[in-house]
Amino acid sequence: MTKKKRDHHKEILLKSPGDIAVMRDANRIVAEILQQVASAVAPGISTAALDRLAEEQTKIKGARPAFKGYHGFPGTLCVSINEQVVHGIPSHDVLLADGDIVSIDFGVHYKGFYGDAAITVPVGLVEKPRQHLIEVTREALEKGIAQAVPGNRIVDISRAIQTHVEQHGYSVVRQFVGHGIGTSLHEGPEVPNFVRGTSAMRLLAGMVLAIEPMVNMGTYDVIICDDGWTVVTADKMPSAHFEHSVAITENGPFILSEAS
Repeated sequence: MTKKKRDHHKEILLKSPGDIAVMRDANRIVAEILQQVASAVAPGISTAALDRLAEEQTKIKGARPAFKGYHGFPGTLCVSINEQVVHGIPSHDVLLADGDIVSIDFGVHYKGFYGDAAITVPVGLVEKPRQHLIEVTREALEKGIAQAVPGNRIVDISRAIQTHVEQHGYSVVRQFVGHGIGTSLHEGPEVPNFVRGTSAMRLLAGMVLAIEPMVNMGTYDVIICDDGWTVVTADKMPSAHFEHSVAITENGPFILSEAS
């Protein structure tokens, strides 16, 4: 789940190897359930049905949903379709349609730690421009993760993401950013996907970051809907979102939210 950009800074808590091992277990649960949800995506399915699947599987795995009840959010998943950027609320009345793209953000709490990841999935047959947006956003995440090494700075992650996105004529959302994660869903530091105003803080082994580019086909400007949660692009153009929770180690970035 994304963090709205703030001016204040939360404490940055370094994780021990034992902490990271538990976070790997939490994030593996996230990754496996996201795979199940992605497999269920099809024209005609409701976003509430996807949410129910995720919640059932979370309980089976002995975890609890991280987002449900968080500041009043009603769902286990954030399900955001087409021009919805993040924080879409699952609904029985919203059915996926052929040609949609759907961003699914999901987290769990497990043995005292949080896991958090997001994917964007095509629904049925998707037009090439939307498929390209998905691919570029996924690549931007990969390029940001590659910079998550001790001695680099947060701005190196931000620059890698922004540069790749803008080379393809897209824009990165400014109002919502990535974040640290651990015993709290949102810890310091903030991890913006753009350079201006980004921290030059050095990255240290033991940091765990939720890196999550939100990429819009058009303008980076967004609007928060009347429900207080759903974020949409100001120009109604499509948006894509990918996220991994990543531990910074002496051996390089360790992606915690992979299934295998």
